Amino acid sequence: MPAHHIPREYIESYVDAAAAALRIRKTPLFRSAGPGRSKDGSLTEKGMSRFDVLALVKGVAKKAGLSDEVCNHSFRGTGITNFLENDGDLETAAWIAGHSSTRTTKLYDRENGGGSGEAKNHARHHCSQDCI
Repeated sequence: MPAHHIPREYIESYVDAAAAALRIRKTPLFRSAGPGRSKDGSLTEKGMSRFDVLALVKGVAKKAGLSDEVCNHSFRGTGITNFLENDGDLETAAWIAGHSSTRTTKLYDRENGGGSGEAKNHARHHCSQDCI
């Protein structure tokens, strides 16, 4: 999966650190920091739910001064647009996004016509359905 080198380094570091714990006990890779978190800041044994992920995304978006409409699905448009802006082709972008049609992928391309009313409605529908 194409990714910028900085987030890739963070993810690889997290996975490497988590791998030892995963070998010792069977826990989810991405664990919740919700109720039950210890005072030392360690995570629970429970995996993150989509609600946990949404709360994380919304919290980071708020700190960054972004719209409160940002949700987990918002990253699809950004990722697709960035991929296409960096010489990625539409067919590969559709494959990465899991779209059966490039027509759907075009809805997310903010640089070349995405971001239209149709695209915003599509994203809003997915945010309300997928993020919560």
